[in-house]
Amino acid sequence: MEEGTNIILDILKISIPAILVAAVAYSMLKKFLERDYKLRLLELRHKNAEVVTPIRLQAYERIVLLLERITPSNLLLRVSGGGHTAAEYHRILLTEIRNEFNHNMSQQVYMTEQAWQQVRHAREEVVNLINKSFQSLDEKAKGTELAKRILENVLNNEIDPTAKAISYLKQEIGQVF
Repeated sequence: MEEGTNIILDILKISIPAILVAAVAYSMLKKFLERDYKLRLLELRHKNAEVVTPIRLQAYERIVLLLERITPSNLLLRVSGGGHTAAEYHRILLTEIRNEFNHNMSQQVYMTEQAWQQVRHAREEVVNLINKSFQSLDEKAKGTELAKRILENVLNNEIDPTAKAISYLKQEIGQVF
C-alpha cells in the first residue's frame, strides 16, 4: 500500500507543477493573442479612417454646395425666370431642387442621421417657400414676378431656409474633423 501511495505522490509532484505551468502559459498566450487582436483592430480602424475621412469630408462639402445651390437667392440667380410664366418657372425651380437633391442623395451614407435630417428639412423649407410664393400670385403672372415674390418672402420673414442646415453641418465637421 505504501508503494501505491508513493506512486500517487510522485505523480502529483510531477502533475501539479505541469498543470500550473500549462495554466500560466495558457493565460499568457491568451493575453498575448488578445493584445495582438486589439492592435490589429486598431491598425485596421486607422487605415479605414485614412480612407473614409476624406470621403466623409467630401460628402459634407458636396452637401454644403447643394444647400448653397438651393438657397433661394442663389437658385434664382442661377435659374432665370425671364421668358417663362410663373407656373413654368415654379416647375423649373422645383425640378432644379429635386435634381440637385437626387444627385447628392448618396452622400447621406457618410453623414450622421441628424445632419441628413437638417438637409432634408432645409430642402423642404425651400420647396414650401417657393410653393407659398407661387400660390400667392395671379394665374397669368410672369416668372420674374415669382422670383420677386420669393425674394420678398425671404426678406420680409427674415428667413434663410438653408442657413440653419449649413451652420449645423459646419459645426458637425468641426467636431468630427
